Order: sequence, then C-alpha cells, then structure tokens
Amino acid sequence: MVRERDMINPFVESQVREGVISYGVSSYGYDLRVADEFKIFTNVNSTIVDPKHFDEKSFVEFRGPVCIVPPNSFALARSVEWLKIPRSVLTICLGKSTYARCGIIVNVTPLEPEWEGFVTLEISNTTPLPARVYSNEGLCQIVFLESDEICETSYKDKKGKYQAQKGIVLPKI
Repeated sequence: MVRERDMINPFVESQVREGVISYGVSSYGYDLRVADEFKIFTNVNSTIVDPKHFDEKSFVEFRGPVCIVPPNSFALARSVEWLKIPRSVLTICLGKSTYARCGIIVNVTPLEPEWEGFVTLEISNTTPLPARVYSNEGLCQIVFLESDEICETSYKDKKGKYQAQKGIVLPKI
C-alpha cells in the first residue's frame, strides 16, 4: 500500500539499525527520522505560552547533526519523510523507546485521513539535564490503522490548517 499510494517519501523498506537509532519499516509501522532543522524553546523573553497567540520569538532556530534540548524544555522539529495518508487510514505516532528511556518524550497528534506533509514533531526533555537528539535517525514510530470503510469527512475535506505543511509549523488558530 505504501508504494502504491506514495504514502512515505523517501521510503526505507527495511529497518536500518547499525550504529543509529533505528528507522524505516518496523513490524507494524514505520519509524520516522527527524530532520536536521529544529526550533528550540527558550524563555529569554519570559513569555507566557499561549496556543492562540504563540510568540515565535520563544524559539531559537538551529540546524545541525545533533540538537541539544535544554533541561525541562522542548524543541520542535520535522520528519525527514513526507507523508500522504489515504482516506481509509488513521495513524498514531509514538516516541521510540531508546529516547523514552532517556526521559525524552515525543508527541505527535494523530495524522488524519487525507492529511499530507512533513510531520511536525514535539520533543520534550523531561530531565534536569541537557539531552541530545540525533538528526536523520529514528525518533518516533507511526502505526497505521486502516478502516474497512472510507471516512465521511477527511482532513483534506475540512481544509485542515496543517495540510501540506512544508517545514516546522507553529500553532495556528
């Protein structure tokens, strides 16, 4: 189904594991890689976090092979892979256990039927120490849930505000 519908691009059809945090096809899902561009949260402006009025100045942009996420803070990133979710599929994304065992939690909301784009990834460092995140390696796993019928209203039908996002996208109203 992935190749027929061009659901994941680039698509790695086997799991890559040697010397890296694994990515590619897994038993029942796909391990996404994190790209080398990040927005690291900083509170230098003593801003209140408000999803309706998010201050872009609360982030420092960084590009590189390793991102250091500050203690008790977070960073936004994007997937290396572009996803196109079919109308009969919903995906759930979970952080990889290698990072979770280090206190690094990955959050992604479900990817709804007919959503497409680079996935914006939220990486939380729950520890009191700085944490490393490795670009172009696995960060999270998406699990595909296929329905036996097509959804009545897809994300594309709703003209979802995060449709076809090309980079790291901040909260929108």
